[in-house]
Amino acid sequence: MNEKKLQKAQTDFQILIGPPKLTKYERARIIGARALQLSYGAPPFIPIKGTESVTEIAKKELDMKALPISIRRQLPDGTYQDIPIHYLL
Repeated sequence: MNEKKLQKAQTDFQILIGPPKLTKYERARIIGARALQLSYGAPPFIPIKGTESVTEIAKKELDMKALPISIRRQLPDGTYQDIPIHYLL
């Protein structure tokens, strides 16, 4: 995808449900789930320096926008929106 199309796709996306940034509960859930994956032997998405805990690695991956994860925000009527986390950071 060329640069113009990528920029247009990024500007066309709208967050319709919830706040425009990652909540502390979503952040905790992502870090916890990713730390569990790393503890079971999943390869990290970033280079690791020294001996870091899986929680520290998960936090760094989230801060560096290296995780290919989407947040599903759902309303009581059953409608939902899947939001890639790079739009929320």
